[in-house]
Amino acid sequence: MRRAVHSTLAAPAVALAVCTAAVASAQDPSVPESIPKYDRPLVIPPAMPVTSTPVVPGVGPIDYYEIAVRSLSQQILPVGYPQTTVWSYGSVNHPGTLNYPAFTIEARFARPVRVKWINDLVDEEGAPLPHLLPVDQTLHWANPPGGVEGRDMRPSTPVVEPYLGPVPMVPHLHGGHNAQESDGYAEAWFLPAAAYSDEAFEDFAKEGRWYAPFKALFESKYGVEWEPGTATFQYENDQRAGTFWYHDHTLGMTRVNVYAGPAGFYLLRRGPGDLPAGLPGPAPTVGSDPFGTFYEIPIAIQDRSFKSDGSLFYPATRAFFDGFPQPYIPDSDVSPIWNPEFFGTTMVVNGRTWPYLEVEPRRYRFRFLNGCNSRFLILKIAGDALEERPAQPALHFVQIGGEGGFLPSPVVLDQLLLGLAERADVIVDFTGLEPGTELFLVNEAPDEPFGGGRVVEDFDPADPETTGQVMKFRVVELQGRDGSLPVDRLKLPAAPPLPPATATRRLSLNELESTMGGEGPIAALLGTMEGAEPVPLFWDDEVTEIPRLGATEIWEMSNFTADAHPIHIHEVQFQVVDRQPFGGATRAPEPWEAGYKDTVIAYPGEITRVKAKFDLPGLYVWHCHIVEHEDNEMMRPYCVGECPALE
Repeated sequence: MRRAVHSTLAAPAVALAVCTAAVASAQDPSVPESIPKYDRPLVIPPAMPVTSTPVVPGVGPIDYYEIAVRSLSQQILPVGYPQTTVWSYGSVNHPGTLNYPAFTIEARFARPVRVKWINDLVDEEGAPLPHLLPVDQTLHWANPPGGVEGRDMRPSTPVVEPYLGPVPMVPHLHGGHNAQESDGYAEAWFLPAAAYSDEAFEDFAKEGRWYAPFKALFESKYGVEWEPGTATFQYENDQRAGTFWYHDHTLGMTRVNVYAGPAGFYLLRRGPGDLPAGLPGPAPTVGSDPFGTFYEIPIAIQDRSFKSDGSLFYPATRAFFDGFPQPYIPDSDVSPIWNPEFFGTTMVVNGRTWPYLEVEPRRYRFRFLNGCNSRFLILKIAGDALEERPAQPALHFVQIGGEGGFLPSPVVLDQLLLGLAERADVIVDFTGLEPGTELFLVNEAPDEPFGGGRVVEDFDPADPETTGQVMKFRVVELQGRDGSLPVDRLKLPAAPPLPPATATRRLSLNELESTMGGEGPIAALLGTMEGAEPVPLFWDDEVTEIPRLGATEIWEMSNFTADAHPIHIHEVQFQVVDRQPFGGATRAPEPWEAGYKDTVIAYPGEITRVKAKFDLPGLYVWHCHIVEHEDNEMMRPYCVGECPALE
């Protein structure tokens, strides 16, 4: 079985890179200003091929996948620069599907998708790989070296060195209406199968503490047993069509696992919540050319930094964030490696730095994902990449959908604000533009934590030379008639309203400051409220959110921090009710928030209210999707109905 591989999408670049080794030595990707822009086309990931389509008794036909996370080398940087080692997902039955970002899982309403997820992070000899990035062992994390008794907790005796053992993984379908055993619970991680038999890891925990209970539950429901190093999840696809994505969700390691690469789109189509005709298309399919002509394109935007050798850079010390000097844990309360936020120095779109896309003078459907770790995005289409900020929009976005499906009606926008993990389903109309026209997707959100407000007035925009640019659009000749409808003729499918709420939960967003000083917090926490005061809670504190099965509730989240936090609630698609500054009047949701969502921006000094129906029983989580926050206590379990017992 091949282990370390090259992405097939990068094959031409690989060959050329061999011929330009001398040039590569003169290129330094750690200097982002020197990296050429817009010299390579956008990669458009094809659809992930299914392994089989069995008919399951009592269920009917399903789409079955076997997908492994593996290591690969890919030409993320321009040709002439070194390749970068990343991780991603690919079909074990279809060589050539391993790519960063992962191929798109195409799903259909009411047709279940079953995935056997395989942790195959091993080297060419089959031995478990260490992490690509520094893992802080002083956090509350998966902690495999703690053994069965010490897993999923902060070590009682602090270990300040980075973790170098086998990598735990557990995938999560973000936005999915998932049963608890298939949700990718943070304490249901698993190591590669090779770690189970390696004497060097004999005393390691091989699985998180919720892996075995969910394994037993899945087997009792479906008659399928999980093998070592794997977990099989089933997604029922019993929700509205929408733009979802899948990524790792391991306790205390999501920031480094996702930064290493494994993530991909999951697009749910058909059913009463979809629009059968009138939208731009086609979208990529199984086996399609990643540089082919498509009019529906998923676009994942991420920020990354690189070392001089082309490898991924991620901070190995807290000093990178705020210059905090030692001592660290155990001689203070400051973790030695964890950074409260991280902002990369380059923009990577569908696995390439600053690509271009050739577009015809017609309508396109783009599904944008903010896949960054900490960086908010404010996207505009500008006529000049270096135009003074705020740039004048050269074209509008027409947003037709969010995370949970279509909006009630199209919304015309000059810019797209995307918090971490938020998605926007938009139409951009290039009709009437002359071939040869060049436009630029720029980013005006800050190169630092976002607190809301207006660019220039309230915060400095991203560096126009680097992170303020995302990709280029090059207009080419029209190849054929545009069969899509003008946006003013689109009639989007109505979303069913939620029932009246039967309960309101008062929750809080908080930071924990160090007794040693420093600019940033030592942890970020969720919690409850007592009167007007927040009650911060840790992951291991007693579960406080236990909605009744089938109940509809309003969750109001008071943000006592200086940052905006994108809050994600697993299992549900919710509706934004309103926002209210502390002591002020309520204001309605933004027009682009009118549909169903799974992630909402909670601004500092405000109460953000959402309404959701909790109709699947079991154990789930809610958390901030700034993954550095999520990994250091800004995540809490919640239960629908009775909390399951851990035996």
